[in-house]
Amino acid sequence: MPHNGCDALVLYSSASGTTAELTGLSKPDGKPFRAALTEDVRPQIVGVYTDLDRARLGDASLHAEVDSRFSSRPSAWKLAAMAGAVLCTLVALICLYLMDAADGRRRRRFLPARWWRFTLTDAVVVGTLGVWHVIGANTSDDGYILTMARVSKSAGYTANYYRWYGVAEAPFGWPYELLAQMTRVSDASVWLRLPALLAGVLCWWVISREVLPRLGSRVRSGTAPRWTAALVFLALWLPYNNGLRPEPFIALGALLTWCSIERAIATRRLLPAAVAVLVAALSLAAGPSGLICLAALFAGSRRVLFVLVAQVRATSGGFLGYLARIAPVLTAGTLVLTVVFADQTLASVAEATRVRKLVGPDFSWPDEPARWISLLSLTPDGSLSRRFGVLAMVLCAAVCLAVALRKGGRIPDTARGPAARVLGIAVMSPLLMAFTPTKWTHHFGVYAGLAGALAAVTAVAVGGNGIRLRYLRTLFAAAVLFLVAFCCTGSNGWWYVSGYGVRWPDRAPQLGGVGLASLIFGLGALCLAVAAWQYYREPFRSAGNVTAATPFDRVAIRPLTVAAAVLVVFEVATMASAAWNQYPAYSVALSNIRALEGKPCALADDVLAETDTANSLLQPYTGSAADGLAADNAGFTANGIGDLAPDGGGPGGGQGSGAGGGRKQPAPPPGGKPDAEPGINGSTAALPYDLDPKRTPVLGNYTTDHPRPAHLTTQWYRMDLAAAQQDSGYSILVLTAAGHIAGDQDGHPVDGARLRIEFAHRADNGTVQTLGDLTPPTVGGAPGWRNLPIALDRIPSHTNAVRLTVSADDPTGKQWLAITPPRLPRLATVDAVVGHDTPVLTDFHVGLAFPCQHPFDHRDGVAQLPAWRILPDKLNAQVADTWQGDSGGGPLGWSDLLVRAHPVPAYLNHDWTRDWGELQQLTPYVDAPAASVTVRVETRWGWADDAPIRTDPARSP
Repeated sequence: MPHNGCDALVLYSSASGTTAELTGLSKPDGKPFRAALTEDVRPQIVGVYTDLDRARLGDASLHAEVDSRFSSRPSAWKLAAMAGAVLCTLVALICLYLMDAADGRRRRRFLPARWWRFTLTDAVVVGTLGVWHVIGANTSDDGYILTMARVSKSAGYTANYYRWYGVAEAPFGWPYELLAQMTRVSDASVWLRLPALLAGVLCWWVISREVLPRLGSRVRSGTAPRWTAALVFLALWLPYNNGLRPEPFIALGALLTWCSIERAIATRRLLPAAVAVLVAALSLAAGPSGLICLAALFAGSRRVLFVLVAQVRATSGGFLGYLARIAPVLTAGTLVLTVVFADQTLASVAEATRVRKLVGPDFSWPDEPARWISLLSLTPDGSLSRRFGVLAMVLCAAVCLAVALRKGGRIPDTARGPAARVLGIAVMSPLLMAFTPTKWTHHFGVYAGLAGALAAVTAVAVGGNGIRLRYLRTLFAAAVLFLVAFCCTGSNGWWYVSGYGVRWPDRAPQLGGVGLASLIFGLGALCLAVAAWQYYREPFRSAGNVTAATPFDRVAIRPLTVAAAVLVVFEVATMASAAWNQYPAYSVALSNIRALEGKPCALADDVLAETDTANSLLQPYTGSAADGLAADNAGFTANGIGDLAPDGGGPGGGQGSGAGGGRKQPAPPPGGKPDAEPGINGSTAALPYDLDPKRTPVLGNYTTDHPRPAHLTTQWYRMDLAAAQQDSGYSILVLTAAGHIAGDQDGHPVDGARLRIEFAHRADNGTVQTLGDLTPPTVGGAPGWRNLPIALDRIPSHTNAVRLTVSADDPTGKQWLAITPPRLPRLATVDAVVGHDTPVLTDFHVGLAFPCQHPFDHRDGVAQLPAWRILPDKLNAQVADTWQGDSGGGPLGWSDLLVRAHPVPAYLNHDWTRDWGELQQLTPYVDAPAASVTVRVETRWGWADDAPIRTDPARSP
């Protein structure tokens, strides 16, 4: 309001600077009262709040121009230009075809007859891919990509939803646009992954119908090369390409690029070369790892150049002849620009690229070893399944190179040119991958088709005239065994829900307590001994003394085939047995089968959340709630709660720290909060999960004095088991506890206080008949607050009374325990609790597992305020917090400023202690009306620049 001649305080902030001015006032020298900063200090606006009432605000107002540069659509002129580009490219390719046909040679069939012959190998590959589509593991980025696709309809563009300030996913990522259209039909996993399945089938069809026949008659007609190619292809495809990432399309694109180049060389025509350039460009636009397609172009470029020169010389075309043939090829390569810039401009793509580089990760070529180091880790990135296909390809390339060098540059029994080009592509591809800006193991999926082709050549090189000495073949068998042994030092880990029920998810496989890697390594050592014996015996074998091949010789010739077959069977059997072991609990296979039955909500139908935690406490038969918990007590006090900071691992499961689950939260000080209002039994400790201190007593034996033995026996609590079992809303009895509890974890004892739950039948006259007792399940997250669920079907029949007994005699005082009364919560599915319309912040790991929940939308640069958040398990939640945080331009950078998270206890049905993740209800700190947003649509040139997006690279990880 004006005061003493001052009209208003005006603040203005833009990328060029920020000013503050008191209008209506002037300094003694006549200059206005103004302060200015020349650097970019634009604020992040999440809302406008004040403690002043509206009457005192007067005519104060705020006007903010929201950056919505990526929400665009092509103008009529741009659409016409793109249509013209497509039409002109078609005309150019037709002209190139006519110039090719001028030599008068007969036109060959586009798809030869062999394309339609179905073999046993085809049945195995297609059947395995089909089965894996239903039961197989997915990738860690599927939820990330699905959420991007789902939100694109409201946003008007495909944004990187979880990072980089929501910039457009351009110039790469056209498969996401296809996925976005598919989400208009269904969000079910089995539907959305159909393009990847189709790409896998097409990859095999191209390998078996185009690649193998071009590698020579021995490769084309041999059974061993065909099976080796199929099995190595599957061994690499299954762990990498069963998701929504673009690698399946790039793997197919790499094969089609090579085949088109080979057809151009074989037919001496340039149209296939133009098609190869077109496919390579589209593959590169699918993702940065599409760079490997350039290897196929480089490998065949010299022979294609000979074709070009021969055609021009035959027609005496001169310079115009060269130009007429080169122009269509270049046109085919640049047609991809219509895809890259279909819905974005040159300026917006440049800005999106700048932000991604500035925020990171943005690795340069010297950082390429990081990808391979991840492949050798004990995480799912370096699982034994992921290792085998990639390392087998490396072994095949090394063997083929050695044979080629030993045989004068040619691998016997193969077509010299195509085999050499396949080998050249295998060598160049990893070099090209070094120039991609990110270094994840997911990108190895692009090698699937190349690995299959290289394996076929290796099978011929080892089993034919390439390696004729028996000891060298045995050495190859030993190398394969050592490779498999090394792979088996990795875990059998899979991403997130894909690993449910899988054996050895976090460690190397074992048989009878002995590492599988050690057993296979022993077989490799035995092969080395056999090779040594064969080596020393070789000079003493007479030239005419030819003995029949022994079973060992036949296995030694085909070790790669056998190893790949074992790995493929292991992968499929692993997932099938996991689904069997989990049933009726959630598994990927069960989820996909239900989706085919019309139930697509996946994990949301299997995670059960408490609907009224505060009112679910059991009440004692006698006495008050406070007295019931401390019926027989020695050493337990109302504030006997120690430090809740996590002290490491534990089996998955439960909710972890009640303060925030997977997210690290400050723990309350030992003894509680002195300034808190005392609860029902005088405790000042903060309780988790919205338990009401006025109704929920708590006792613990933590003390800062000299530790002493403690014990506790509660009163008998009322629980009508028969009535609860007749109500589908009740499934578990829950005990909320903190501290360390003695138990068992994967067959290993866990130290802590001894906690037992006793069950009894209490007669009307007060007599109690004990029915049994049990130790609650071990749940990870100690010593933080966590929920210990006991399935009702584990409780003895006729139970109507339960009580707790605790004994703690740790002399160090570290094994303390705090408990609250047991409770019988009513449960409902997350799908019912959250619904399908309420905005939800689904962390990027969980998007595919919760396809029915509505991710918060953003439109015109303004995001919806989420009412819920769904997190993955604790380990992945830490990754999500970092990736989605403020330093990376993620949604947590603004949502944490607006809402407070309240964890809601939730459990995986029939697998109650599984750490499936966490459900949080988000409550705004302040209830405020939504801002009034006015949209102004502008038509602009593609190079029109806007102010750069403000980032903070110093805080980026």
